[in-house]
Amino acid sequence: MSSEQPRREGERIAKLLARAGVASRREVERMIADGRVKIGEEVVTTPATVLPSLKGVSVDGKPVKAAEATRLFIFHKPAGLITAERDPAGRPTIYTALRNALPPDTPRVMPIGRLDFNTEGLLLLTNDGEFKRALELPSSGVPRTYRARTFGAITQAQLEELIEGIEIDGIRYGKIDANMERSAGRNQWIELTLTEGKNREVRRVLEHFGLEVSRLLRTSYGPFELLDLPRGTVVEIRQVDIERFRKALTVPGSPELSLRSTHDQARARIQRARPAREPERRMSEAPRSDARKPAAKKPLARKPDPEKAGLDSRKPRGRRPDPRGATPGGPDARRSGPDARKSGPDARKSGPDARRSGPDRPRSDKPAPRKPGPRK
Repeated sequence: MSSEQPRREGERIAKLLARAGVASRREVERMIADGRVKIGEEVVTTPATVLPSLKGVSVDGKPVKAAEATRLFIFHKPAGLITAERDPAGRPTIYTALRNALPPDTPRVMPIGRLDFNTEGLLLLTNDGEFKRALELPSSGVPRTYRARTFGAITQAQLEELIEGIEIDGIRYGKIDANMERSAGRNQWIELTLTEGKNREVRRVLEHFGLEVSRLLRTSYGPFELLDLPRGTVVEIRQVDIERFRKALTVPGSPELSLRSTHDQARARIQRARPAREPERRMSEAPRSDARKPAAKKPLARKPDPEKAGLDSRKPRGRRPDPRGATPGGPDARRSGPDARKSGPDARKSGPDARRSGPDRPRSDKPAPRKPGPRK
């Protein structure tokens, strides 16, 4: 009777190393095949090796630290960067931009999925390789949303045909929810949501319709949205949101995987990531000495001096100055009585006394002009 070997408790070494952030599980399997992973002095030959922990495990001669808590970051990738650690052609990578964008205590992070060299937008980063793999699998059903600026002729009816999937050059692409946001002539902005994310999937599908893609932007990945995060900056997802999202991955079709389930929280995180403005000083925070001071009164506007302004305030409205030197402001100027102003039939009396306003009006000493006629 053969004795059964006791079952070792623990997990596969490839899974443990991926969770510790060494690399993705697929990359760890390559490292094990190259003989780069050891347990003590013994080289690991199979990724199926089961271990209770990473104690004594080293990669390239460096001991592996215990797995840290899962951390997740949103990075607004600009166009012109390679989603890789290094590029044989010498082009800049995302890690060049992440040197100053990530917090100082950030462990090694890996991108979840990839964005092409000329594609910009939301790129998730994590230190958990197992979590990274779960988000990348098409079976997880995590939606990714893109916005594409295109040039060419297309209708909404053509875009709606993509909901059943499409086959291009022998490659089958799953369902795509495509909608035309707006168009101006032959230029359009098209929004596409998919769950597979194959290599250059969006560009190939749009080019199949004869469209020229001039700009491609990823706006969301699962419940995490780019919103107004500036280019080249990073914001960290809260731990409570990571745990909620991780649980939703085990339930296909969970509402937690859809867009806008954490919209307000994502916007709040982005606001907190920006430099805080100096708070305005409240009235209640002002010193008491300043608060008790009465408000300064504005000086009242002074009326203009009529004499300085060239006006005569005592002059009745509509009265002409006397050409013979009569003083309009004299004692007889405002006399009341029968001689003040005639309003009866004699008011327009003609003759030498027509312009006399009273008995005290001075008379001229000049003789009256002679009437024309023959001289005697």
